[in-house]
Amino acid sequence: MRATLKSTTEIATLNCDTLVIPCYKDLKLNSDSRAIDKASKKQLSKLLASDDFNGNSGEIVTLRFVAGVTANRVVLWGLGDKDKLSRQSWAQACDALARTTTALPGKHCAVIGSIKTNKAVPTSWALQQIAARITRNTYLYTTTKPSKKNPASLTRISIVNAAATSANRQAITQGIAIGKGINITRELGNLPGNICTPKYLSSEARKLGRKYADIKTTVLGEKQMDALGMGSLLSVGTGSAEESQLMVINYQGGKKSQKPHVLVGKGITFDTGGISLKPGAKMDEMKFDMCGAASVIGTLSAIAEMKLPLNVIGVIPAAENMPSSKATKPGDVVTSMSGKTIEVLNTDAEGRLVLCDALTYVERFKPESVVDIATLTGACIMALGHHASGLLSNDDSLANSLLAAGTDSADRAWQLPLWDVYKKQLNSPFADLGNIAAGGAGTITAACFLSEFAEKYRWAHLDIAGTAWGQAGGKGASGRPVALLCEYLMSLAGKSAV
Repeated sequence: MRATLKSTTEIATLNCDTLVIPCYKDLKLNSDSRAIDKASKKQLSKLLASDDFNGNSGEIVTLRFVAGVTANRVVLWGLGDKDKLSRQSWAQACDALARTTTALPGKHCAVIGSIKTNKAVPTSWALQQIAARITRNTYLYTTTKPSKKNPASLTRISIVNAAATSANRQAITQGIAIGKGINITRELGNLPGNICTPKYLSSEARKLGRKYADIKTTVLGEKQMDALGMGSLLSVGTGSAEESQLMVINYQGGKKSQKPHVLVGKGITFDTGGISLKPGAKMDEMKFDMCGAASVIGTLSAIAEMKLPLNVIGVIPAAENMPSSKATKPGDVVTSMSGKTIEVLNTDAEGRLVLCDALTYVERFKPESVVDIATLTGACIMALGHHASGLLSNDDSLANSLLAAGTDSADRAWQLPLWDVYKKQLNSPFADLGNIAAGGAGTITAACFLSEFAEKYRWAHLDIAGTAWGQAGGKGASGRPVALLCEYLMSLAGKSAV
């Protein structure tokens, strides 16, 4: 996918397959829209005077072979009430436009970019969302279903008569990169567990190192992790024939002296629950238990495309959680890399067992900040549903930056408390702590567990159990929270479109 800014005074004769005209609920046409209306002998005015289009947010009307217009079709795109326009409503309207434009035939879509937004929606950010969400919508899973044909033939987006500023050019470049990163994450999440194994994930991480000069990837196997004392991480994969892996994806976009920001992604490529076996219903969805890892790979790919002047390290602990005669049992005690012992009360609380050793491992990077991303608890779905990711942190400034990035990217999170009183629920008579807690608040106590291994740096935890897959009523990975993470990192680098 390519996106460019284009300036023209002959908009009616613009050579494209689809020409998109944005329109608020007041149905007023700007100068570019009026030029098309004039060329079509008032066909737009006649439509707007009818009840066939009301300008509601996300409303779409497609006109084919409009007289006087070169484009094969003209799409009227409703934006709702301009005074009530928000980032969330703009994003939803962009999703509606993306669904339409990627379903239509033709390689080139042109969107009139001269329409004015309000203060809540900066122009450059609005253009970024158009590019990102159209790119995102070109994705269709076909890897194990090659007979499923992708109708999207769109390869080019033109933003017409938007101001040719460096901010706008940067924004649409970012939008394409974010959209691609989301689609990488979705593809990895959607792959079945017999393909996307820990070693498959590590091969994808290595591909980033081959593709981008600023990325160096290293992978640790089980022997190397054992030498480091990662008994907690290794305990998860003991029941599987698949070897556990630890990936380190090092993006050096900033100065060598700059402390890195670290992203840690949970990579359980399939989660049966182990000896604490899950119910059979919907167990197939446990292939999505590596979506945290997938989001790290997608985000690193996006920021490398953008060439962000920042140092970012992605760390992915990956394992397959299976029941067998060698599997970890409830009541077993394992020793983490930190030296803390853990009583494994439930083998289905395995995500925190791989993450805790990864969180100890990242201390060696002396990070500026650490954010882990994990499909960690079903309790998060009970608390927040499928609309917001859960956020917990030991640093209010970091938490506020991530919350702002979620709002600014329309990929929102909601903060939950990380109070000491919850940590007492992890007490164990046989180890330093148990891997599950009694007394409810499962999302919070899971984060409390992780916080025990993140005491030496600023740390935040994103629980994406409710947002990583199954969005918009369809079955499949959503690509969240790549947009949030990209916005967070762009903001740190001074490259945000907000």
